[in-house]
Amino acid sequence: MLIGTRGSSLALAQTNEIVDSLKKVAPNIRWEVVPIKTQGDRMHDTGTDAVQGKSQFTKEIEDSLIQGQVDLAIHSMKDLTTDLPSGLVIAAVPERVNPHDVLISRNKKKFQQLSGGARVGTSSPRRKAQLLAARGDLDIVEMHGNIDTRLRKLKEGTYDSIVLAAAGLIRLGLDGSVTEFLSPKVMLPAVGQGALAVQSREDDTEIRNLLSKLDHEPSHRAIEAERGFARRLGANCRTPTAAYARLENGKLTIDGLVAATSGRLVLRGRIVSDNPSAEKAGVELAESLLQKGAEIVLEAT
Repeated sequence: MLIGTRGSSLALAQTNEIVDSLKKVAPNIRWEVVPIKTQGDRMHDTGTDAVQGKSQFTKEIEDSLIQGQVDLAIHSMKDLTTDLPSGLVIAAVPERVNPHDVLISRNKKKFQQLSGGARVGTSSPRRKAQLLAARGDLDIVEMHGNIDTRLRKLKEGTYDSIVLAAAGLIRLGLDGSVTEFLSPKVMLPAVGQGALAVQSREDDTEIRNLLSKLDHEPSHRAIEAERGFARRLGANCRTPTAAYARLENGKLTIDGLVAATSGRLVLRGRIVSDNPSAEKAGVELAESLLQKGAEIVLEAT
């Protein structure tokens, strides 16, 4: 069986996690990883990081899956568009790794200890908006490249601190470099952050049944809620939105945020839902923020 994935060190580490799990549930099947270069990867190679759309890290992989060149695909969940290509499904969401963001500082200062004017590196509008909302005195500097590149630039002094996803560092064994795990009160995570999507063709019953053994229902429900939230808002990778869902006491708690990139306008909301449809719970939260003026906030970015 052929598994499509990006060829970055993080993508391969994530894929190897899934391969290990697949070997346990289907030891008689030979699994082969097929690295596929995406548009986003080619942009990294040429030093160009302009965002061309949320599918820039997934389209070529999904095309290979649709065309039958691979049997399944593995993505970082936050790279997937909220509307999947026709004929494809998310067949499994393994247990989510820490979904939060972290601060890494050269001088080991935590977020509230950073000096005014400190240069904080991030390329994410979501992070920029929340950093400025909490600390309007910071200098938010564009940052691109893979995790190793970002850590190297921090060490060289390009930035005083950088903000990254905890999950990537954990999967690469680099979480020892973390200065502080940021509270969701300061930095609400991206939709799907920390989770993996195992994708298959909708009509491939054999693969779907096999992949279902890897599915972690609480993580899958949380992701459905977050993606429902983003879909209702029409959010994309350049939209300063965030959502964090989790099961607590049998109910789904969802926090959501919409912000202007300047950090001057921020709307937050929370619902606790026992709706059997996690996606509809996420939509409900999005609609409550729209009623409070979320569309106006997004237009101010």
